[in-house]
Amino acid sequence: MENWAELEKRQPVAMKMLRQMIIRERVAHAYLIQGDVGTGKEAIGYFLAKSLFCKQMSAGEPCHRCNECLRIDSGNHPDVHWIRPDGASIKKEQIAHLQKEFTYTGLESNQKVYLISHADLMTTNAANRLLKFLEEPSKKTTAILMTENSQAILDTVKSRCQIISLMPLSSQSIEELLLKEGIMPENARLFSAIMPNLEQARALDQDEWFAQARKLVVQLMGILQSKQDEALLFIQRQWMEHFSDREKLNFGLDLLMYWFKDIIYLQIDQKETIIFQSYLKELEKCTWHWSKNDTTQILYSILEAKRHVTQNIHPMLVMEKLTLQMQR
Repeated sequence: MENWAELEKRQPVAMKMLRQMIIRERVAHAYLIQGDVGTGKEAIGYFLAKSLFCKQMSAGEPCHRCNECLRIDSGNHPDVHWIRPDGASIKKEQIAHLQKEFTYTGLESNQKVYLISHADLMTTNAANRLLKFLEEPSKKTTAILMTENSQAILDTVKSRCQIISLMPLSSQSIEELLLKEGIMPENARLFSAIMPNLEQARALDQDEWFAQARKLVVQLMGILQSKQDEALLFIQRQWMEHFSDREKLNFGLDLLMYWFKDIIYLQIDQKETIIFQSYLKELEKCTWHWSKNDTTQILYSILEAKRHVTQNIHPMLVMEKLTLQMQR
Protein backbone atom coordinates (compact mmCIF):
# COMPACT_ATOMS: atom_id res chain seq x y z
CA MET A 1 0.00 0.00 0.00
CA GLU A 2 0.85 3.69 -0.11
CA ASN A 3 3.77 4.97 1.92
CA TRP A 4 1.80 7.18 4.32
CA ALA A 5 4.77 9.45 5.12
CA GLU A 6 5.18 10.00 1.37
CA LEU A 7 1.47 10.85 1.01
CA GLU A 8 1.78 13.30 3.90
CA LYS A 9 4.72 15.00 2.14
CA ARG A 10 2.90 15.10 -1.20
CA GLN A 11 -0.48 16.32 0.10
CA PRO A 12 0.07 18.11 3.45
CA VAL A 13 -2.96 20.42 3.15
CA ALA A 14 -5.48 17.70 2.25
CA MET A 15 -4.17 15.32 4.94
CA LYS A 16 -4.29 18.00 7.64
CA MET A 17 -7.85 18.93 6.67
CA LEU A 18 -9.00 15.29 6.74
CA ARG A 19 -7.43 14.66 10.14
CA GLN A 20 -9.18 17.71 11.59
CA MET A 21 -12.55 16.51 10.22
CA ILE A 22 -11.99 13.04 11.67
CA ILE A 23 -10.92 14.34 15.10
CA ARG A 24 -13.97 16.64 15.24
CA GLU A 25 -16.24 13.84 13.94
CA ARG A 26 -17.37 15.99 11.04
CA VAL A 27 -16.97 13.45 8.26
CA ALA A 28 -19.23 14.39 5.32
CA HIS A 29 -21.56 11.88 3.66
CA ALA A 30 -19.86 12.36 0.26
CA TYR A 31 -16.42 13.46 -0.98
CA LEU A 32 -15.02 14.22 -4.42
CA ILE A 33 -11.23 13.90 -4.48
CA GLN A 34 -9.78 15.55 -7.58
CA GLY A 35 -6.17 15.57 -8.76
CA ASP A 36 -3.75 14.48 -11.49
CA VAL A 37 -2.43 10.94 -11.97
CA GLY A 38 -0.09 10.02 -9.11
CA THR A 39 -1.28 12.67 -6.65
CA GLY A 40 -2.62 10.06 -4.22
CA LYS A 41 -6.41 10.04 -4.78
CA GLU A 42 -6.91 6.34 -4.06
CA ALA A 43 -4.53 6.44 -1.10
CA ILE A 44 -6.62 9.24 0.43
CA GLY A 45 -9.75 7.17 -0.32
CA TYR A 46 -8.24 4.27 1.63
CA PHE A 47 -7.25 6.65 4.45
CA LEU A 48 -10.82 7.94 4.76
CA ALA A 49 -12.34 4.46 4.65
CA LYS A 50 -9.97 3.17 7.32
CA SER A 51 -10.73 6.18 9.51
CA LEU A 52 -14.39 5.13 9.60
CA PHE A 53 -13.67 1.53 10.66
CA CYS A 54 -10.33 1.49 12.52
CA LYS A 55 -10.68 0.63 16.22
CA GLN A 56 -7.27 2.07 17.12
CA MET A 57 -7.47 5.64 15.81
CA SER A 58 -4.90 8.09 17.17
CA ALA A 59 -4.96 11.87 16.55
CA GLY A 60 -7.12 11.44 13.44
CA GLU A 61 -4.89 8.70 12.03
CA PRO A 62 -5.94 5.07 11.46
CA CYS A 63 -3.40 2.53 12.75
CA HIS A 64 -2.96 0.78 9.31
CA ARG A 65 -2.24 -2.47 11.23
CA CYS A 66 -5.48 -3.70 12.81
CA ASN A 67 -7.77 -6.31 11.27
CA GLU A 68 -10.15 -3.63 9.89
CA CYS A 69 -7.34 -1.64 8.23
CA LEU A 70 -5.69 -4.72 6.76
CA ARG A 71 -8.97 -6.00 5.29
CA ILE A 72 -9.64 -2.60 3.68
CA ASP A 73 -6.12 -2.66 2.19
CA SER A 74 -6.66 -6.14 0.76
CA GLY A 75 -10.16 -5.36 -0.61
CA ASN A 76 -11.80 -7.93 1.70
CA HIS A 77 -13.83 -5.70 3.99
CA PRO A 78 -17.54 -6.60 3.59
CA ASP A 79 -18.75 -3.03 4.21
CA VAL A 80 -16.28 -1.24 1.92
CA HIS A 81 -17.14 -1.38 -1.79
CA TRP A 82 -15.00 -0.24 -4.72
CA ILE A 83 -16.43 0.64 -8.12
CA ARG A 84 -13.99 0.93 -11.02
CA PRO A 85 -14.68 1.36 -14.76
CA ASP A 86 -15.99 -1.75 -16.48
CA GLY A 87 -14.13 -1.33 -19.77
CA ALA A 88 -14.29 2.32 -20.88
CA SER A 89 -16.99 3.47 -18.45
CA ILE A 90 -18.83 2.97 -15.16
CA LYS A 91 -22.24 1.62 -16.08
CA LYS A 92 -25.72 2.08 -14.60
CA GLU A 93 -25.79 -1.62 -13.63
CA GLN A 94 -22.72 -1.18 -11.42
CA ILE A 95 -24.44 1.62 -9.46
CA ALA A 96 -27.67 -0.43 -9.31
CA HIS A 97 -25.73 -3.38 -7.86
CA LEU A 98 -24.17 -1.06 -5.29
CA GLN A 99 -27.58 0.27 -4.25
CA LYS A 100 -28.84 -3.27 -3.83
CA GLU A 101 -25.85 -4.12 -1.63
CA PHE A 102 -26.62 -1.10 0.52
CA THR A 103 -30.19 -2.16 1.19
CA TYR A 104 -28.77 -4.96 3.35
CA THR A 105 -27.75 -4.28 6.92
CA GLY A 106 -23.99 -3.92 7.37
CA LEU A 107 -22.46 -7.30 8.01
CA GLU A 108 -20.35 -6.13 10.95
CA SER A 109 -21.59 -2.59 11.67
CA ASN A 110 -24.10 -0.15 10.25
CA GLN A 111 -21.28 1.85 8.64
CA LYS A 112 -20.86 1.45 4.88
CA VAL A 113 -18.40 3.10 2.49
CA TYR A 114 -18.29 3.07 -1.29
CA LEU A 115 -15.39 4.39 -3.37
CA ILE A 116 -15.75 5.24 -7.07
CA SER A 117 -12.48 5.42 -8.99
CA HIS A 118 -12.46 7.50 -12.23
CA ALA A 119 -15.91 8.88 -11.35
CA ASP A 120 -15.75 11.07 -14.50
CA LEU A 121 -16.21 7.86 -16.55
CA MET A 122 -19.75 7.25 -15.27
CA THR A 123 -22.31 7.11 -18.08
CA THR A 124 -25.11 9.70 -17.80
CA ASN A 125 -27.50 6.98 -16.62
CA ALA A 126 -25.02 5.80 -13.97
CA ALA A 127 -24.46 9.39 -12.76
CA ASN A 128 -28.20 10.03 -12.51
CA ARG A 129 -28.67 6.80 -10.60
CA LEU A 130 -25.86 7.76 -8.22
CA LEU A 131 -27.45 11.19 -7.78
CA LYS A 132 -30.59 9.60 -6.30
CA PHE A 133 -28.34 7.73 -3.91
CA LEU A 134 -26.56 10.94 -2.88
CA GLU A 135 -29.85 12.83 -2.44
CA GLU A 136 -31.00 10.44 0.29
CA PRO A 137 -27.84 9.96 2.36
CA SER A 138 -27.86 7.57 5.29
CA LYS A 139 -25.93 8.81 8.32
CA LYS A 140 -23.89 5.64 8.19
CA THR A 141 -23.06 5.75 4.46
CA THR A 142 -20.04 7.57 3.06
CA ALA A 143 -19.37 8.06 -0.66
CA ILE A 144 -15.83 8.76 -1.88
CA LEU A 145 -15.52 9.72 -5.56
CA MET A 146 -12.15 10.17 -7.26
CA THR A 147 -11.37 11.87 -10.55
CA GLU A 148 -8.68 13.42 -12.73
CA ASN A 149 -11.33 15.36 -14.66
CA SER A 150 -13.92 16.96 -12.40
CA GLN A 151 -15.29 19.00 -15.34
CA ALA A 152 -16.81 15.77 -16.71
CA ILE A 153 -18.86 15.12 -13.55
CA LEU A 154 -22.45 16.39 -13.33
CA ASP A 155 -22.73 19.64 -11.37
CA THR A 156 -25.63 18.12 -9.42
CA VAL A 157 -23.32 15.32 -8.26
CA LYS A 158 -20.49 17.73 -7.41
CA SER A 159 -22.81 19.99 -5.41
CA ARG A 160 -23.60 17.09 -3.04
CA CYS A 161 -19.94 16.31 -2.35
CA GLN A 162 -17.29 17.97 -0.25
CA ILE A 163 -14.50 18.63 -2.75
CA ILE A 164 -10.89 17.85 -1.86
CA SER A 165 -8.50 19.30 -4.46
CA LEU A 166 -5.05 17.73 -4.41
CA MET A 167 -1.87 19.66 -5.16
CA PRO A 168 -0.15 18.85 -8.49
CA LEU A 169 2.97 16.74 -8.15
CA SER A 170 6.26 18.62 -7.96
CA SER A 171 8.80 17.79 -10.69
CA GLN A 172 10.86 16.05 -7.97
CA SER A 173 7.90 13.79 -7.04
CA ILE A 174 7.30 12.98 -10.71
CA GLU A 175 10.99 12.13 -11.11
CA GLU A 176 10.88 9.80 -8.07
CA LEU A 177 7.79 7.99 -9.39
CA LEU A 178 9.35 7.57 -12.85
CA LEU A 179 12.50 6.10 -11.26
CA LYS A 180 10.36 3.60 -9.32
CA GLU A 181 8.80 2.56 -12.64
CA GLY A 182 12.26 1.73 -14.00
CA ILE A 183 12.78 4.74 -16.28
CA MET A 184 16.48 5.61 -16.64
CA PRO A 185 17.60 8.35 -14.19
CA GLU A 186 18.69 10.84 -16.89
CA ASN A 187 15.35 10.38 -18.70
CA ALA A 188 13.33 10.62 -15.47
CA ARG A 189 15.01 13.98 -14.73
CA LEU A 190 14.33 15.35 -18.21
CA PHE A 191 10.74 14.06 -18.52
CA SER A 192 9.73 15.39 -15.09
CA ALA A 193 11.16 18.83 -15.85
CA ILE A 194 9.42 19.12 -19.21
CA MET A 195 5.97 17.72 -18.43
CA PRO A 196 3.59 19.05 -15.76
CA ASN A 197 2.02 15.73 -14.75
CA LEU A 198 2.98 12.10 -14.31
CA GLU A 199 0.97 10.66 -17.20
CA GLN A 200 2.48 13.06 -19.77
CA ALA A 201 5.99 12.59 -18.36
CA ARG A 202 5.61 8.78 -18.47
CA ALA A 203 4.41 8.91 -22.09
CA LEU A 204 7.65 10.60 -23.24
CA ASP A 205 9.56 7.36 -22.62
CA GLN A 206 7.80 5.75 -25.60
CA ASP A 207 7.45 8.88 -27.73
CA GLU A 208 9.52 8.72 -30.95
CA TRP A 209 8.64 12.31 -31.86
CA PHE A 210 10.13 13.49 -28.56
CA ALA A 211 13.26 11.35 -29.03
CA GLN A 212 13.81 13.00 -32.41
CA ALA A 213 13.13 16.47 -30.93
CA ARG A 214 15.85 15.94 -28.33
CA LYS A 215 18.24 14.73 -31.04
CA LEU A 216 17.59 17.88 -33.12
CA VAL A 217 18.42 20.12 -30.15
CA VAL A 218 21.79 18.39 -29.73
CA GLN A 219 22.47 18.58 -33.50
CA LEU A 220 21.63 22.29 -33.59
CA MET A 221 24.06 22.96 -30.72
CA GLY A 222 26.85 21.18 -32.62
CA ILE A 223 26.16 23.12 -35.83
CA LEU A 224 26.08 26.47 -33.99
CA GLN A 225 29.56 25.76 -32.62
CA SER A 226 31.34 24.28 -35.62
CA LYS A 227 29.35 24.80 -38.87
CA GLN A 228 27.68 28.15 -38.40
CA ASP A 229 27.08 28.69 -42.11
CA GLU A 230 24.84 25.58 -42.13
CA ALA A 231 22.68 26.67 -39.18
CA LEU A 232 19.90 28.46 -41.10
CA LEU A 233 19.71 25.62 -43.63
CA PHE A 234 19.34 23.14 -40.75
CA ILE A 235 16.52 25.27 -39.27
CA GLN A 236 14.70 25.46 -42.61
CA ARG A 237 15.07 21.82 -43.64
CA GLN A 238 15.06 19.82 -40.43
CA TRP A 239 14.01 21.88 -37.40
CA MET A 240 10.87 23.42 -38.93
CA GLU A 241 9.85 20.14 -40.53
CA HIS A 242 9.81 18.46 -37.11
CA PHE A 243 8.43 21.40 -35.09
CA SER A 244 5.77 21.91 -37.73
CA ASP A 245 3.11 23.89 -35.84
CA ARG A 246 3.08 26.55 -33.12
CA GLU A 247 2.51 24.11 -30.27
CA LYS A 248 5.38 21.86 -31.37
CA LEU A 249 7.66 24.84 -31.96
CA ASN A 250 6.88 26.12 -28.46
CA PHE A 251 7.92 22.72 -27.13
CA GLY A 252 11.18 22.90 -29.14
CA LEU A 253 11.87 26.34 -27.65
CA ASP A 254 11.27 24.89 -24.16
CA LEU A 255 13.91 22.23 -24.87
CA LEU A 256 16.36 24.93 -26.00
CA MET A 257 15.63 26.91 -22.84
CA TYR A 258 16.37 23.89 -20.61
CA TRP A 259 19.59 23.28 -22.58
CA PHE A 260 20.88 26.83 -22.05
CA LYS A 261 19.83 26.75 -18.40
CA ASP A 262 21.98 23.62 -18.07
CA ILE A 263 24.94 25.53 -19.55
CA ILE A 264 24.46 28.12 -16.80
CA TYR A 265 24.31 25.37 -14.14
CA LEU A 266 27.65 24.05 -15.43
CA GLN A 267 29.14 27.54 -15.47
CA ILE A 268 28.19 28.13 -11.81
CA ASP A 269 29.23 24.59 -10.80
CA GLN A 270 25.76 23.17 -10.06
CA LYS A 271 26.12 19.91 -11.98
CA GLU A 272 23.51 18.12 -9.81
CA THR A 273 20.78 20.50 -11.10
CA ILE A 274 21.39 19.68 -14.79
CA ILE A 275 18.40 18.29 -16.68
CA PHE A 276 20.16 16.96 -19.82
CA GLN A 277 22.28 14.58 -17.72
CA SER A 278 23.02 12.30 -20.71
CA TYR A 279 24.75 15.12 -22.59
CA LEU A 280 27.34 16.42 -20.11
CA LYS A 281 30.17 16.30 -22.70
CA GLU A 282 28.11 18.31 -25.21
CA LEU A 283 27.11 20.80 -22.51
CA GLU A 284 30.75 21.26 -21.44
CA LYS A 285 31.71 22.09 -25.06
CA CYS A 286 28.96 24.72 -25.00
CA THR A 287 30.53 26.37 -21.92
CA TRP A 288 33.73 26.91 -23.99
CA HIS A 289 31.72 28.48 -26.83
CA TRP A 290 29.26 30.70 -24.91
CA SER A 291 30.17 32.82 -21.88
CA LYS A 292 27.81 33.21 -18.93
CA ASN A 293 26.75 36.59 -20.33
CA ASP A 294 26.14 35.08 -23.81
CA THR A 295 24.04 32.29 -22.29
CA THR A 296 21.93 34.74 -20.29
CA GLN A 297 21.28 36.85 -23.40
CA ILE A 298 20.29 33.72 -25.38
CA LEU A 299 17.81 32.73 -22.64
CA TYR A 300 16.20 36.17 -22.99
CA SER A 301 16.07 35.67 -26.77
CA ILE A 302 14.35 32.28 -26.36
CA LEU A 303 11.72 33.84 -24.07
CA GLU A 304 11.19 36.57 -26.69
CA ALA A 305 10.84 33.89 -29.40
CA LYS A 306 8.20 32.08 -27.30
CA ARG A 307 6.30 35.35 -26.98
CA HIS A 308 6.49 35.94 -30.74
CA VAL A 309 5.14 32.43 -31.45
CA THR A 310 2.02 33.24 -29.41
CA GLN A 311 1.68 36.59 -31.22
CA ASN A 312 1.30 34.83 -34.58
CA ILE A 313 4.60 36.04 -36.03
CA HIS A 314 5.63 33.60 -38.76
CA PRO A 315 7.37 30.62 -37.04
CA MET A 316 10.20 30.45 -39.63
CA LEU A 317 11.04 34.13 -39.06
CA VAL A 318 11.01 33.58 -35.28
CA MET A 319 13.46 30.67 -35.52
CA GLU A 320 15.75 32.35 -38.05
CA LYS A 321 16.03 35.44 -35.83
CA LEU A 322 16.71 33.28 -32.74
CA THR A 323 19.36 31.27 -34.61
CA LEU A 324 21.21 34.45 -35.62
CA GLN A 325 21.06 35.64 -31.98
CA MET A 326 22.52 32.31 -30.79
CA GLN A 327 25.29 32.57 -33.41
CA ARG A 328 26.48 35.94 -32.12
